[in-house]
Amino acid sequence: MAFEILPAPGPAPSGVMRRLGITPRSVTLVLSGLTTFVLLLVMMLRPVPYAIEGAGPTVDTLGDRDGVPLITVDGAPTYETSGELRLTTVTLAGGPGYPVDAGQVIRGWFEAGAAVVPVEAAFEMSVTQAELDARSTQQMTTSQENATVAALTSVGYEVPAVLTIAGDDPSLGAHGVVQEGDVIVSIATPAQPRVQVSTYQDLAGVLGETPPDTTVSLGVERDGTVADLEIATGDDGQGGSILGVYLDPDFDPPVDVSIAIENVGGPSAGTMFALGIIDMMTPGEMTGGHVVAGTGTISLDGDVGPIGGIAQKLYGAWSDHAEFFLAPADNCGDVVGNVPDGLKVIRIATLVEARAAVEAIAAGTAGDLPTCTSAG
Repeated sequence: MAFEILPAPGPAPSGVMRRLGITPRSVTLVLSGLTTFVLLLVMMLRPVPYAIEGAGPTVDTLGDRDGVPLITVDGAPTYETSGELRLTTVTLAGGPGYPVDAGQVIRGWFEAGAAVVPVEAAFEMSVTQAELDARSTQQMTTSQENATVAALTSVGYEVPAVLTIAGDDPSLGAHGVVQEGDVIVSIATPAQPRVQVSTYQDLAGVLGETPPDTTVSLGVERDGTVADLEIATGDDGQGGSILGVYLDPDFDPPVDVSIAIENVGGPSAGTMFALGIIDMMTPGEMTGGHVVAGTGTISLDGDVGPIGGIAQKLYGAWSDHAEFFLAPADNCGDVVGNVPDGLKVIRIATLVEARAAVEAIAAGTAGDLPTCTSAG
């Protein structure tokens, strides 16, 4: 007689389990599934080394925030206007103090206008969050000061300034010639007689007309005595000269301009601040009632510089119903392919061009303006 050897049976299901159709195998599967779910959940909630850039809110520089005008001008006539001039912002998560988890990263990959980048590409990992915040606040303060000086100059004011040298570029001609604390009082070139420097524009105007590699005579006040320093200039990249000095300017504006904004940092709102000041201080409606957004740093002499996160800013502007967007010329490579439908992007390189663009929008001739894919 043949016998078949079978494995020993496990414990029989209880009566209740039999009636419910529950078997040990199904219990094991359920427990395995729950364990897997919990593990996946833990993985999704763990911080990961990525940063997420997203579209931030926009702010109308011609409007109010909590009943307080964003820009206030005291000491000069101001005029009613319409339309909107919106500065744009970027949200950034994932840096020191603000970690992101895997779930947020996955959502960022699929969100329009968002970008997921390695955290070290977005942050200096050796810098603390407090240091980042302090730097951002200082950049915003400088941006507002530059915007005020550039705007007031644009509408015809002179802004007196004491230009103190705070340092120099070791690779340029001023190194070893100037000293920290020198105050610039004049400048002369082979082509121009000596010009007294009482505003930043006095200095910038002479240098802008001076070819690179020119030896200029810079008059400085040092320890109560005026000295003339011979300096070979560098190239500003636009046919003019630079001295290679870092300035700590002290301005005395003839008009008091105040900008009240909180929880926004960095230098990229400068161009829109300047346009807002100009619009308020000039008769008429510069925007013609349109909603114009934009971005870009602003220098004291009105050059518009590139910024980060422009793709996100384009989506933020579009979300807040902007019709036009002013983009720094040096950001055009990042603009192409990232423009939401219905938003017209205009390329600008200076405050003069930005103002002309807004006035063209009001006049209905925006179609003739340069974009990031055409010369105009």
